[in-house]
Amino acid sequence: MFNNLKNKAQEEILPQHIGVIMDGNGRWAKAKGKPRIFGHKAGMDALKKVAVHGARRGIKVMTVYAFSTENWARPVDEVKFIMSLPIDFYGKYMPTLKAENIQIRMIGEREGLPKATLASIDRAAAETAENTGMILNFAMNYGGRRDIILAVQKLAQTGQDLTTVTEEELATALQTAILPEEVREPDLIVRTSGEQRMSNFLTWQAAYSELYFTDTAWPDFDEAQLDQAILAFQKRDRRYGGLK
Repeated sequence: MFNNLKNKAQEEILPQHIGVIMDGNGRWAKAKGKPRIFGHKAGMDALKKVAVHGARRGIKVMTVYAFSTENWARPVDEVKFIMSLPIDFYGKYMPTLKAENIQIRMIGEREGLPKATLASIDRAAAETAENTGMILNFAMNYGGRRDIILAVQKLAQTGQDLTTVTEEELATALQTAILPEEVREPDLIVRTSGEQRMSNFLTWQAAYSELYFTDTAWPDFDEAQLDQAILAFQKRDRRYGGLK
């Protein structure tokens, strides 16, 4: 009986913050004989499904890696298309996001992003600011190492003695400080399409994240796939370097 109760309690544990590396759009499209942008468009539709399901499951934050600081090296036409996706996403799904009580936020460097892209993100954030449900946090023009460097520079500019900086002080200077303090670090990070690396995503914040890798390409990642990732998380024994 005790084991049954223990298993039930474990199943009810949800990751409060899920990070998602949405990988495989281009390869998915290529396998279908389509251009890479076809995969990015399908990935946008997958994001809507996964975000809504996460919100309904009770996830507090979902941070999605939409565009990294390294992605500028991709072909110009592909970058332009990716930059148009937030405009299309919010235009198409804003009624759904509002109905699901989802908040929109963004981390990453604004400098360098097209004005129209920023305007759409800012508008979505403003229109969902009063929502109290899951935060759908877009990492745009984001790099984990760059995040740490900018945080150190920010502390230095305040006159902080950098030889005495604590982890707590650095955490408040990172871009994820826009999130509620208790959910700034992802409990679970999901990466699709078979790759098993972090690719400069939430480098500091992911120190104790549980990692989940799947061969499923992002456009095929759906509600059932998210449930599988959450179930895998619930079976992990999180010790944070100590013993229970």
